[in-house]
Amino acid sequence: MIQIRRGTVVEARATGHGLTDLVVEIAGARERAISYDMLTGPVDVGNVVVLNTTAVALGLGTGGAHIVMAVEGREQPGDVSGHAMKLRYTPVQSSVDAIEQTRSDALDEVASLQGMPVIAAGLHSALAPAVVAARAIDPALGIAYVMTDGGALLMAFSETVPALREAGLLDTTITAGQATGGDIEAISIYGALAAAKAIARADVVVVSMGPGNLGSGSRWGHASIEVAAIVNAVTALEGTPVVVPRISFADARERHRGLSHHTLTALSLALARAQVTLPSLAPERAAEIRDRLEEVARKHDVIEVDLGTAEAALKGSPVPLRSMGRSYEDDPDFFRAAAAAGVHAATLARARR
Repeated sequence: MIQIRRGTVVEARATGHGLTDLVVEIAGARERAISYDMLTGPVDVGNVVVLNTTAVALGLGTGGAHIVMAVEGREQPGDVSGHAMKLRYTPVQSSVDAIEQTRSDALDEVASLQGMPVIAAGLHSALAPAVVAARAIDPALGIAYVMTDGGALLMAFSETVPALREAGLLDTTITAGQATGGDIEAISIYGALAAAKAIARADVVVVSMGPGNLGSGSRWGHASIEVAAIVNAVTALEGTPVVVPRISFADARERHRGLSHHTLTALSLALARAQVTLPSLAPERAAEIRDRLEEVARKHDVIEVDLGTAEAALKGSPVPLRSMGRSYEDDPDFFRAAAAAGVHAATLARARR
């Protein structure tokens, strides 16, 4: 079900990347909200807004803000020049220019990724450490990010993506499936990967959902399971899939402590062989992770990666590193695991040039 309330905007701050942070007054209480420029247009102090308050009412994690559905009394003419619909059959369905339509001449020529390394991550928070590490190995790399529709559907919700762009670390963004807001809009993950090669001219690609992983505590009930499908897609297009294992020694939840069950489930479902990268770990931790990986190691290649200069790059990252509310200092091995994938992918890419 959906909870909808009305509020009055008392503070508004444009972020500059398609999202506006708001404070709204609802029944005398001041609460945080956000609006997406592409859906509502600009929202100003004094506007009366219609809000989706469902997630806050449920106390859910990522975001912690109401979402503006509409500004009362305003029509939104919008640009409807695109011929592909995203957020389909919802009140906010939007038209985009899909790259498979506008550049079919270039994409139809992509029969193979020719071994291009593609990092598959189950959490959006792996994006920054993977990119920072890859850049530390080779600053000249072309790096593209493909955001799937497994988490947030609008790229504007991500704080990581604009931070990476402003730091000069990320070259191109692509939104695939129902996700929207990237430099390039793709209908499918296959179109997104083809565009990364033919249009973005990327050397390394990172694929993950946007912020807001959905989990249930059960084997099959988590959005990170899409890593299996990403591995299969990359292999079908003759790329090299590099999987980020979700590692944490700070998570209090047993199912995520050490090696997360999300990683194990996705690797067990992948039909193609992937390279699973591990950073160097304390001996007892390394043994624990390898024991957990033993059941899937027959299907995949487990590779230990020396982070080298990427270790210092992580510690001095110009982009904030956070996952599940924890910083690099709180949970270094989570970020080092993502960095290992970045180092390995960059090394593979450099060897291909």
